[in-house]
Amino acid sequence: MTTRTEDLAARLMRYCAIDTQSDADSPSQPSTAIQLTLARLLVQELESIGASDVTLTDYGTVLATIPATAEGPTIGFLAHMDTAPQFNATGVKPRLIKGYNGGAITYPDNPTLTLTPDASPNLLKKLGHDIVTASGTTLLGADDKAGIAIILHTAATLLKDPTIPHGPIRLAFTPDEEIGRGVDKRLPEDLKVDWAYTFDGGEAGEIEYETFSADGAEIRIEGVSIHPGWAKGKMVNAIHLAAKIIAALPQQTMLPELTDGRDGFIHATEMTGGSSAMTLRFILRDFEREGLEEKGRILRAVCDAVQATEPRATITCTITPQYRNMRYWLEKDMRPVELATQACRDIGLDPVSVPIRGGTDGSRLTEMGVPCPNLFTGMQEIHGPLEWVSVQDMERASDLMLALLRRAAAQP
Repeated sequence: MTTRTEDLAARLMRYCAIDTQSDADSPSQPSTAIQLTLARLLVQELESIGASDVTLTDYGTVLATIPATAEGPTIGFLAHMDTAPQFNATGVKPRLIKGYNGGAITYPDNPTLTLTPDASPNLLKKLGHDIVTASGTTLLGADDKAGIAIILHTAATLLKDPTIPHGPIRLAFTPDEEIGRGVDKRLPEDLKVDWAYTFDGGEAGEIEYETFSADGAEIRIEGVSIHPGWAKGKMVNAIHLAAKIIAALPQQTMLPELTDGRDGFIHATEMTGGSSAMTLRFILRDFEREGLEEKGRILRAVCDAVQATEPRATITCTITPQYRNMRYWLEKDMRPVELATQACRDIGLDPVSVPIRGGTDGSRLTEMGVPCPNLFTGMQEIHGPLEWVSVQDMERASDLMLALLRRAAAQP
Protein backbone atom coordinates (compact mmCIF):
# COMPACT_ATOMS: atom_id res chain seq x y z
CA MET A 1 0.00 0.00 0.00
CA THR A 2 1.16 3.52 -0.76
CA THR A 3 1.04 6.34 1.76
CA ARG A 4 -2.11 7.63 0.03
CA THR A 5 -3.97 4.32 0.23
CA GLU A 6 -2.83 3.84 3.81
CA ASP A 7 -4.24 7.24 4.78
CA LEU A 8 -7.54 6.63 2.96
CA ALA A 9 -7.94 3.17 4.53
CA ALA A 10 -7.12 4.46 8.01
CA ARG A 11 -9.59 7.33 7.71
CA LEU A 12 -12.36 5.11 6.41
CA MET A 13 -11.91 2.50 9.11
CA ARG A 14 -11.71 5.15 11.83
CA TYR A 15 -14.96 6.75 10.69
CA CYS A 16 -16.79 3.46 10.10
CA ALA A 17 -16.11 2.28 13.65
CA ILE A 18 -18.26 5.16 14.95
CA ASP A 19 -22.00 4.40 15.05
CA THR A 20 -23.85 7.20 13.24
CA GLN A 21 -27.12 5.51 12.29
CA SER A 22 -29.97 7.94 11.66
CA ASP A 23 -33.57 7.47 12.86
CA ALA A 24 -36.55 8.53 10.75
CA ASP A 25 -38.87 8.41 13.78
CA SER A 26 -36.83 10.96 15.73
CA PRO A 27 -37.95 14.61 15.52
CA SER A 28 -34.57 16.00 16.58
CA GLN A 29 -31.93 17.54 14.32
CA PRO A 30 -29.80 15.62 13.73
CA SER A 31 -32.09 12.67 14.29
CA THR A 32 -29.55 10.89 16.53
CA ALA A 33 -27.05 12.47 18.89
CA ILE A 34 -24.48 9.79 18.04
CA GLN A 35 -23.93 11.46 14.66
CA LEU A 36 -22.40 14.40 16.51
CA THR A 37 -19.59 12.13 17.76
CA LEU A 38 -18.30 11.84 14.21
CA ALA A 39 -19.11 15.50 13.50
CA ARG A 40 -16.90 16.64 16.38
CA LEU A 41 -14.08 14.34 15.25
CA LEU A 42 -14.28 15.81 11.76
CA VAL A 43 -14.09 19.33 13.20
CA GLN A 44 -10.89 18.35 15.02
CA GLU A 45 -9.38 16.76 11.92
CA LEU A 46 -10.26 19.71 9.70
CA GLU A 47 -8.66 22.10 12.17
CA SER A 48 -5.58 19.88 12.44
CA ILE A 49 -4.96 19.93 8.67
CA GLY A 50 -5.31 23.72 8.56
CA ALA A 51 -8.78 24.19 7.07
CA SER A 52 -10.44 27.57 7.59
CA ASP A 53 -13.90 28.56 8.85
CA VAL A 54 -14.45 25.18 10.48
CA THR A 55 -17.95 25.14 11.95
CA LEU A 56 -20.40 22.63 13.41
CA THR A 57 -23.78 24.21 12.72
CA ASP A 58 -26.76 23.96 15.02
CA TYR A 59 -28.41 21.73 12.43
CA GLY A 60 -25.58 19.21 12.66
CA THR A 61 -23.59 19.90 9.47
CA VAL A 62 -19.81 20.35 9.55
CA LEU A 63 -18.60 23.16 7.26
CA ALA A 64 -15.07 24.21 6.31
CA THR A 65 -13.11 26.17 3.70
CA ILE A 66 -9.96 25.36 1.75
CA PRO A 67 -8.63 28.78 0.65
CA ALA A 68 -8.00 29.36 -3.06
CA THR A 69 -4.57 29.13 -4.65
CA ALA A 70 -5.81 30.41 -8.04
CA GLU A 71 -8.76 32.14 -9.65
CA GLY A 72 -11.75 29.92 -10.14
CA PRO A 73 -15.33 29.21 -9.13
CA THR A 74 -16.20 28.32 -5.55
CA ILE A 75 -16.91 24.59 -5.54
CA GLY A 76 -18.42 22.55 -2.74
CA PHE A 77 -17.79 18.89 -1.89
CA LEU A 78 -20.21 17.01 0.35
CA ALA A 79 -20.60 13.62 2.00
CA HIS A 80 -23.02 12.43 4.66
CA MET A 81 -22.13 11.19 8.12
CA ASP A 82 -25.12 8.97 8.89
CA THR A 83 -25.55 5.31 8.02
CA ALA A 84 -28.72 3.57 6.90
CA PRO A 85 -31.35 2.52 9.47
CA GLN A 86 -32.17 -0.67 7.53
CA PHE A 87 -29.45 -2.84 9.07
CA ASN A 88 -27.47 -3.09 12.28
CA ALA A 89 -24.77 -0.41 12.52
CA THR A 90 -23.78 -0.81 16.17
CA GLY A 91 -20.36 -2.29 16.88
CA VAL A 92 -18.96 -2.02 13.35
CA LYS A 93 -15.55 -3.72 13.11
CA PRO A 94 -13.95 -2.57 9.86
CA ARG A 95 -11.24 -4.84 8.48
CA LEU A 96 -8.74 -4.43 5.68
CA ILE A 97 -8.09 -7.27 3.22
CA LYS A 98 -4.88 -6.44 1.40
CA GLY A 99 -4.31 -7.56 -2.17
CA TYR A 100 -7.64 -9.26 -2.88
CA ASN A 101 -6.97 -12.57 -4.66
CA GLY A 102 -10.31 -13.19 -6.36
CA GLY A 103 -11.68 -15.79 -3.96
CA ALA A 104 -14.48 -15.79 -1.41
CA ILE A 105 -14.23 -13.33 1.46
CA THR A 106 -15.37 -14.77 4.79
CA TYR A 107 -16.51 -12.96 7.94
CA PRO A 108 -15.11 -13.66 11.41
CA ASP A 109 -18.32 -12.79 13.26
CA ASN A 110 -20.67 -14.62 10.87
CA PRO A 111 -19.16 -17.86 9.50
CA THR A 112 -22.23 -18.52 7.34
CA LEU A 113 -21.69 -15.31 5.36
CA THR A 114 -19.43 -15.07 2.31
CA LEU A 115 -18.76 -12.38 -0.26
CA THR A 116 -18.00 -13.82 -3.69
CA PRO A 117 -17.74 -12.49 -7.26
CA ASP A 118 -20.96 -14.40 -7.99
CA ALA A 119 -22.80 -12.30 -5.41
CA SER A 120 -20.91 -9.09 -6.23
CA PRO A 121 -19.53 -9.21 -9.80
CA ASN A 122 -17.52 -5.99 -9.43
CA LEU A 123 -15.15 -7.89 -7.15
CA LEU A 124 -13.62 -9.48 -10.23
CA LYS A 125 -12.46 -6.02 -11.32
CA LYS A 126 -10.59 -5.51 -8.05
CA LEU A 127 -7.90 -8.20 -8.15
CA GLY A 128 -4.93 -6.94 -6.17
CA HIS A 129 -6.94 -4.14 -4.58
CA ASP A 130 -7.19 -3.55 -0.84
CA ILE A 131 -10.78 -4.25 0.24
CA VAL A 132 -12.50 -2.95 3.37
CA THR A 133 -15.48 -4.85 4.79
CA ALA A 134 -17.21 -5.18 8.14
CA SER A 135 -17.05 -8.34 10.28
CA GLY A 136 -20.36 -9.95 9.28
CA THR A 137 -22.98 -8.71 11.76
CA THR A 138 -23.21 -5.04 10.72
CA LEU A 139 -23.11 -2.90 7.65
CA LEU A 140 -19.78 -1.20 6.99
CA GLY A 141 -20.85 2.42 6.57
CA ALA A 142 -18.76 3.16 3.48
CA ASP A 143 -22.02 4.83 2.48
CA ASP A 144 -20.97 7.52 2.97
CA LYS A 145 -17.89 7.45 5.14
CA ALA A 146 -15.87 6.57 2.05
CA GLY A 147 -16.96 9.96 0.71
CA ILE A 148 -15.87 11.67 3.93
CA ALA A 149 -12.48 9.95 3.83
CA ILE A 150 -11.95 10.90 0.17
CA ILE A 151 -12.79 14.56 0.76
CA LEU A 152 -10.74 14.94 3.94
CA HIS A 153 -7.74 13.12 2.47
CA THR A 154 -7.84 15.35 -0.62
CA ALA A 155 -8.31 18.48 1.48
CA ALA A 156 -5.20 17.57 3.47
CA THR A 157 -3.32 17.04 0.19
CA LEU A 158 -4.33 20.48 -1.08
CA LEU A 159 -3.37 22.23 2.14
CA LYS A 160 0.05 20.55 2.13
CA ASP A 161 0.74 21.54 -1.47
CA PRO A 162 -0.30 25.12 -2.32
CA THR A 163 1.11 24.71 -5.84
CA ILE A 164 -2.01 22.77 -6.87
CA PRO A 165 -4.23 25.38 -8.57
CA HIS A 166 -7.80 25.64 -7.36
CA GLY A 167 -10.41 28.22 -6.53
CA PRO A 168 -12.14 28.48 -3.14
CA ILE A 169 -13.40 25.12 -1.86
CA ARG A 170 -16.21 24.58 0.61
CA LEU A 171 -16.65 21.28 2.42
CA ALA A 172 -19.83 20.02 4.07
CA PHE A 173 -20.50 16.83 6.00
CA THR A 174 -24.21 16.40 6.59
CA PRO A 175 -26.33 14.28 8.95
CA ASP A 176 -29.51 12.33 8.16
CA GLU A 177 -29.10 11.90 4.39
CA GLU A 178 -30.32 8.31 4.65
CA ILE A 179 -33.69 9.48 5.98
CA GLY A 180 -34.05 12.34 3.50
CA ARG A 181 -33.27 15.14 5.97
CA GLY A 182 -29.63 15.88 5.15
CA VAL A 183 -30.08 19.30 3.57
CA ASP A 184 -31.29 21.94 6.01
CA LYS A 185 -32.96 24.95 4.40
CA ARG A 186 -30.04 27.09 5.65
CA LEU A 187 -27.34 25.00 3.99
CA PRO A 188 -27.35 26.63 0.51
CA GLU A 189 -26.73 30.07 2.04
CA ASP A 190 -24.15 28.73 4.50
CA LEU A 191 -22.34 26.78 1.78
CA LYS A 192 -21.97 29.78 -0.57
CA VAL A 193 -20.78 27.94 -3.70
CA ASP A 194 -21.24 28.27 -7.44
CA TRP A 195 -21.94 24.56 -7.60
CA ALA A 196 -21.09 21.42 -5.64
CA TYR A 197 -20.59 17.66 -5.83
CA THR A 198 -21.52 14.84 -3.49
CA PHE A 199 -19.08 11.95 -3.19
CA ASP A 200 -21.79 9.35 -2.60
CA GLY A 201 -21.66 7.09 -5.67
CA GLY A 202 -20.57 3.56 -6.44
CA GLU A 203 -18.34 2.07 -9.13
CA ALA A 204 -15.25 3.96 -10.29
CA GLY A 205 -16.07 6.23 -13.21
CA GLU A 206 -19.69 6.93 -12.26
CA ILE A 207 -20.77 10.55 -12.62
CA GLU A 208 -24.47 10.83 -11.88
CA TYR A 209 -26.85 13.65 -12.58
CA GLU A 210 -30.19 11.87 -12.51
CA THR A 211 -31.91 10.46 -9.44
CA PHE A 212 -35.28 9.14 -8.46
CA SER A 213 -38.00 11.57 -7.53
CA ALA A 214 -39.27 10.53 -4.14
CA ASP A 215 -42.25 10.79 -1.82
CA GLY A 216 -42.96 9.18 1.52
CA ALA A 217 -46.38 7.87 2.49
CA GLU A 218 -48.00 6.99 5.78
CA ILE A 219 -51.29 5.13 6.08
CA ARG A 220 -53.06 5.23 9.43
CA ILE A 221 -55.83 2.72 10.12
CA GLU A 222 -58.15 3.17 13.11
CA GLY A 223 -60.24 0.07 13.74
CA VAL A 224 -62.84 -0.67 16.40
CA SER A 225 -61.51 -2.34 19.52
CA ILE A 226 -63.49 -4.61 21.80
CA HIS A 227 -62.89 -7.77 23.84
CA PRO A 228 -62.60 -10.63 21.33
CA GLY A 229 -65.01 -12.77 23.34
CA TRP A 230 -67.82 -10.29 22.62
CA ALA A 231 -66.54 -9.03 19.27
CA LYS A 232 -69.13 -10.45 16.85
CA GLY A 233 -70.55 -7.68 14.72
CA LYS A 234 -68.57 -5.05 16.62
CA MET A 235 -64.83 -5.47 16.20
CA VAL A 236 -63.03 -3.98 13.21
CA ASN A 237 -59.52 -5.43 13.15
CA ALA A 238 -57.00 -2.89 11.83
CA ILE A 239 -54.48 -5.66 11.10
CA HIS A 240 -56.89 -7.28 8.66
CA LEU A 241 -57.46 -3.98 6.88
CA ALA A 242 -53.71 -3.40 6.66
CA ALA A 243 -53.32 -6.83 5.08
CA LYS A 244 -56.01 -5.99 2.52
CA ILE A 245 -54.18 -2.78 1.57
CA ILE A 246 -50.88 -4.60 1.08
CA ALA A 247 -52.56 -7.37 -0.92
CA ALA A 248 -54.37 -4.89 -3.18
CA LEU A 249 -51.20 -3.06 -4.25
CA PRO A 250 -49.50 -4.09 -7.53
CA GLN A 251 -47.62 -7.29 -6.72
CA GLN A 252 -46.08 -8.06 -10.11
CA THR A 253 -44.88 -4.70 -11.41
CA MET A 254 -44.14 -2.10 -8.72
CA LEU A 255 -42.09 -3.83 -6.02
CA PRO A 256 -38.40 -2.92 -5.61
CA GLU A 257 -37.39 -6.57 -5.93
CA LEU A 258 -39.09 -6.75 -9.35
CA THR A 259 -37.87 -3.48 -10.85
CA ASP A 260 -34.66 -2.08 -12.27
CA GLY A 261 -33.42 0.48 -14.79
CA ARG A 262 -35.94 3.30 -15.05
CA ASP A 263 -38.77 1.44 -13.34
CA GLY A 264 -40.24 3.07 -10.24
CA PHE A 265 -41.81 1.31 -7.29
CA ILE A 266 -44.06 1.39 -4.24
CA HIS A 267 -42.10 -0.02 -1.30
CA ALA A 268 -43.63 -0.90 2.06
CA THR A 269 -40.94 -0.14 4.64
CA GLU A 270 -42.70 -0.50 7.98
CA MET A 271 -45.88 -1.89 9.55
CA THR A 272 -46.55 -1.28 13.23
CA GLY A 273 -49.51 -1.44 15.58
CA GLY A 274 -52.17 -3.94 16.58
CA SER A 275 -55.79 -4.90 16.09
CA SER A 276 -57.13 -1.49 17.13
CA ALA A 277 -54.76 0.69 15.08
CA MET A 278 -52.07 0.18 12.45
CA THR A 279 -49.51 2.42 10.77
CA LEU A 280 -48.02 1.52 7.40
CA ARG A 281 -45.12 3.44 5.87
CA PHE A 282 -44.08 3.44 2.23
CA ILE A 283 -41.57 5.08 -0.05
CA LEU A 284 -42.68 5.96 -3.57
CA ARG A 285 -40.05 6.28 -6.30
CA ASP A 286 -40.04 7.18 -9.99
CA PHE A 287 -37.71 9.07 -12.32
CA GLU A 288 -40.52 11.24 -13.65
CA ARG A 289 -42.97 13.47 -11.78
CA GLU A 290 -45.90 11.92 -13.61
CA GLY A 291 -44.91 8.39 -12.61
CA LEU A 292 -44.47 9.46 -9.00
CA GLU A 293 -47.90 11.09 -8.95
CA GLU A 294 -49.42 7.94 -10.42
CA LYS A 295 -47.99 5.83 -7.60
CA GLY A 296 -49.49 8.21 -5.06
CA ARG A 297 -52.87 7.93 -6.81
CA ILE A 298 -52.63 4.13 -6.72
CA LEU A 299 -51.92 4.13 -2.99
CA ARG A 300 -54.79 6.50 -2.25
CA ALA A 301 -57.18 4.53 -4.47
CA VAL A 302 -56.36 1.31 -2.63
CA CYS A 303 -57.00 3.02 0.70
CA ASP A 304 -60.33 4.38 -0.55
CA ALA A 305 -61.38 0.94 -1.81
CA VAL A 306 -60.55 -0.77 1.49
CA GLN A 307 -62.23 2.05 3.43
CA ALA A 308 -65.41 1.47 1.38
CA THR A 309 -65.52 -2.15 2.55
CA GLU A 310 -65.53 -1.09 6.21
CA PRO A 311 -67.07 2.34 6.91
CA ARG A 312 -66.69 1.88 10.69
CA ALA A 313 -62.89 2.15 10.30
CA THR A 314 -60.96 5.32 9.54
CA ILE A 315 -58.17 5.08 6.97
CA THR A 316 -56.00 8.10 6.18
CA CYS A 317 -53.20 8.29 3.60
CA THR A 318 -50.68 11.12 3.88
CA ILE A 319 -48.09 11.60 1.14
CA THR A 320 -45.08 13.84 1.82
CA PRO A 321 -42.63 15.10 -0.85
CA GLN A 322 -39.01 14.09 -0.20
CA TYR A 323 -36.84 15.05 -3.19
CA ARG A 324 -37.02 15.38 -6.96
CA ASN A 325 -34.87 14.18 -9.86
CA MET A 326 -31.88 16.52 -10.04
CA ARG A 327 -31.90 16.17 -13.84
CA TYR A 328 -34.79 18.64 -14.07
CA TRP A 329 -32.42 21.44 -13.04
CA LEU A 330 -29.02 20.16 -14.16
CA GLU A 331 -30.10 19.62 -17.77
CA LYS A 332 -30.57 23.41 -17.99
CA ASP A 333 -26.86 23.92 -17.24
CA MET A 334 -24.65 20.86 -17.61
CA ARG A 335 -21.33 22.62 -16.91
CA PRO A 336 -20.75 20.90 -13.53
CA VAL A 337 -21.44 17.51 -15.12
CA GLU A 338 -19.29 18.24 -18.16
CA LEU A 339 -16.41 19.40 -15.96
CA ALA A 340 -16.53 16.19 -13.92
CA THR A 341 -16.75 14.11 -17.09
CA GLN A 342 -13.65 15.78 -18.55
CA ALA A 343 -11.79 15.36 -15.25
CA CYS A 344 -12.70 11.67 -15.18
CA ARG A 345 -11.10 11.21 -18.60
CA ASP A 346 -8.07 13.18 -17.37
CA ILE A 347 -7.35 10.44 -14.81
CA GLY A 348 -7.79 7.64 -17.34
CA LEU A 349 -11.29 6.49 -16.47
CA ASP A 350 -14.22 6.19 -18.84
CA PRO A 351 -17.06 8.27 -17.33
CA VAL A 352 -20.37 6.47 -16.92
CA SER A 353 -23.64 8.25 -16.22
CA VAL A 354 -26.53 6.07 -15.15
CA PRO A 355 -29.70 7.07 -13.30
CA ILE A 356 -29.35 6.62 -9.53
CA ARG A 357 -32.02 4.32 -8.17
CA GLY A 358 -32.04 6.41 -5.05
CA GLY A 359 -31.26 9.96 -4.04
CA THR A 360 -28.49 12.04 -2.52
CA ASP A 361 -28.17 15.31 -0.68
CA GLY A 362 -27.39 16.61 -4.16
CA SER A 363 -31.00 16.00 -5.17
CA ARG A 364 -32.26 18.45 -2.57
CA LEU A 365 -29.43 20.93 -3.05
CA THR A 366 -29.98 21.03 -6.79
CA GLU A 367 -33.69 21.61 -6.29
CA MET A 368 -32.81 24.43 -3.88
CA GLY A 369 -30.61 26.21 -6.43
CA VAL A 370 -27.15 24.66 -5.87
CA PRO A 371 -26.30 22.38 -8.84
CA CYS A 372 -24.86 19.22 -7.29
CA PRO A 373 -24.07 16.07 -9.34
CA ASN A 374 -22.87 12.89 -7.63
CA LEU A 375 -19.39 11.34 -7.96
CA PHE A 376 -18.14 7.81 -7.31
CA THR A 377 -16.49 6.52 -4.14
CA GLY A 378 -16.16 2.81 -4.97
CA MET A 379 -18.67 1.58 -2.36
CA GLN A 380 -20.58 -1.61 -3.20
CA GLU A 381 -23.41 -3.76 -1.74
CA ILE A 382 -24.42 -0.92 0.58
CA HIS A 383 -26.94 -1.08 3.45
CA GLY A 384 -26.17 -4.67 4.38
CA PRO A 385 -23.53 -7.02 5.85
CA LEU A 386 -21.84 -7.61 2.46
CA GLU A 387 -20.96 -3.94 2.00
CA TRP A 388 -17.41 -3.37 0.76
CA VAL A 389 -15.19 -0.78 -0.87
CA SER A 390 -11.88 -0.79 -2.72
CA VAL A 391 -9.33 1.60 -1.24
CA GLN A 392 -7.78 1.99 -4.70
CA ASP A 393 -11.17 3.14 -6.04
CA MET A 394 -11.24 5.71 -3.24
CA GLU A 395 -7.80 6.84 -4.37
CA ARG A 396 -9.12 7.31 -7.91
CA ALA A 397 -11.99 9.38 -6.48
CA SER A 398 -9.42 11.60 -4.78
CA ASP A 399 -7.62 11.88 -8.13
CA LEU A 400 -10.93 12.92 -9.71
CA MET A 401 -11.42 15.68 -7.13
CA LEU A 402 -7.94 17.05 -7.82
CA ALA A 403 -8.38 16.85 -11.61
CA LEU A 404 -11.75 18.54 -11.40
CA LEU A 405 -10.34 21.42 -9.38
CA ARG A 406 -7.43 21.87 -11.81
CA ARG A 407 -9.81 22.01 -14.76
CA ALA A 408 -12.11 24.49 -13.01
CA ALA A 409 -9.15 26.79 -12.21
CA ALA A 410 -7.90 26.60 -15.81
CA GLN A 411 -11.21 27.67 -17.35
CA PRO A 412 -11.88 31.34 -18.11
